[in-house]
Amino acid sequence: MKSRRHRRIIDIISNQRVTTQEELCNALRSNGFDVTQATVSRDIRELHLAKIPDGDGYRYVLPDMTAGNRDQERLHRIMQAAVVKMDYSENIIVIKTLPGGAQSVASGIDASNLDSILGTVAGDDTIFIVVKPKKAVVEVFKHFQQLL
Repeated sequence: MKSRRHRRIIDIISNQRVTTQEELCNALRSNGFDVTQATVSRDIRELHLAKIPDGDGYRYVLPDMTAGNRDQERLHRIMQAAVVKMDYSENIIVIKTLPGGAQSVASGIDASNLDSILGTVAGDDTIFIVVKPKKAVVEVFKHFQQLL
């Protein structure tokens, strides 16, 4: 029963945004599990679920999803500290940083593994980011704006 419930929790967390233990309880109940908040709390601890920020607050995720979030948090901190301005043209985003800041920002961008980024080139205070396909440049640019 417990392993079946754990599999269902993983399925729920993977396919919908769950922000509270109560929401998870309700989702489990609607899937035929008679659970209490205490049971769900133990399940969360046993499954090592984590709560991460997602733009609309916090949500539960599986443990392997948190590594990517740490990269995004690192990029967020680096960009807030170093980025002076950003702009784009065609399929290239240009980021201007404080002197000496381009390498660390570019490294954070590279670590974020965004599918649409073909590569980055960083100097002392300027980064060129090549985006492919060209139509994705606005989406990537908006993503960087949100990190500021």
